[in-house]
Amino acid sequence: MSKNIKQGLAPELRFPKFRNEPNWEETTIGKLGSFSYGKSAPKWSLEKDAPTPCVRYGELYTKFGCVISETYSRTNIEPNKLKFSKGGEILVPRVGERPEEFGKCCSYLSVANIAIGEMISVFETGQNPLFYTYYFRRMYRQFAEVVEGQNVKNLYYAELEPLTIFKPDPEEQQKIAECLRSLDELITVHTQKHQALQSYKKGLLQNLFPSEGETVPILRFPEFEEAGDWKCKPLKKVFSIFQGFAFSSKDSINNGARWLKIADVGIQEMNHNSPSYLPLEHKAKHKRYLVNKGDYVVALTRPILSGRLKIAPVDDVFHGALLNQRVGKIVAIQNSLFVYYLLQTKKMISDIERSIAGSEPPNLSAQQIEDIETYIPSLEEQKVIGSFLSSVDDLIKAQSQKIEELNAHKKGLMQQLFPAVDEMRA
Repeated sequence: MSKNIKQGLAPELRFPKFRNEPNWEETTIGKLGSFSYGKSAPKWSLEKDAPTPCVRYGELYTKFGCVISETYSRTNIEPNKLKFSKGGEILVPRVGERPEEFGKCCSYLSVANIAIGEMISVFETGQNPLFYTYYFRRMYRQFAEVVEGQNVKNLYYAELEPLTIFKPDPEEQQKIAECLRSLDELITVHTQKHQALQSYKKGLLQNLFPSEGETVPILRFPEFEEAGDWKCKPLKKVFSIFQGFAFSSKDSINNGARWLKIADVGIQEMNHNSPSYLPLEHKAKHKRYLVNKGDYVVALTRPILSGRLKIAPVDDVFHGALLNQRVGKIVAIQNSLFVYYLLQTKKMISDIERSIAGSEPPNLSAQQIEDIETYIPSLEEQKVIGSFLSSVDDLIKAQSQKIEELNAHKKGLMQQLFPAVDEMRA
């Protein structure tokens, strides 16, 4: 180990009170406390009315954040066969799929008398456990280095005990833990607001469009309350689908004209994770397949995911992109915003599912759905409905952006508030 690590380390960022304090003391995880394993609370033992609340290892990945203050499962296993929390333990998943997820999914169990399931390493320390939960999460790369196994990955606590870690005085531990917990609580508040907005939109989609067997919606804007019934029309009178071109994979290049493929179409947003490109001269050669910001595109193969249609507005990134086959552009005969939201309604998705059922993989085309009938209001009412739902989407996007900014801020703080041994060795 290098000399500067031997002498301890200080984080890049310290609160003013601690800036002139000594470096953090070098130690190991094993010297900070002791490990044990949880005990079995298998899936078959779980019941809603079972007597014992429990934490299961899979929930560390899917349910919990940094702090566990409430549980989601209950087991009927006899208490003498379980391991119970005292309150203040750090839980580390022992089994997983991706090495870097082990450290990122450590949780501080703040509640006593909770049964801790097997496949969980339980760390008890006399130091501030919340501080070290955040520190463990910062050390996810070091944790990943000692993960074992091929398909199923294991992280045994015997491999964690020798890992180098640093120890500030208790007051500095407390200050850092309080700072990060406050930030987590703020993120939670904004996440709940985001979820509430999504639920609000879901309710609007149900109530601003007619239900099965109805000719008018439950909710109607005041200026249209006396406008009469909506008119029944086949979808071919509402919109058409313009399908993309079968560009050759041989033409793919590292940079050029953006190539809009089926994987790029998410649920109400475009995916930017796997960019593909075609030669720039293709844009002149295939002008009719260009899409612009504000167009709406839909996945034509496996178009429905978890009951939601993969349809999204083209954004800045895909402005001027070339549309690939199995991706369709919505060409609205009626108001395009209204059509976009009509295609998100539960009734319309059910109708589409029935129309494409029986094919594998399920494929969507205009020919399959053009005779589906739906109820359509006047163009003016379409505009009002589309504009209103678009304003709700704007609120949802703004809230999502706020959460992203807070998470980025937290990530930056985590990098600066804890010394990183791996970076010092690099």
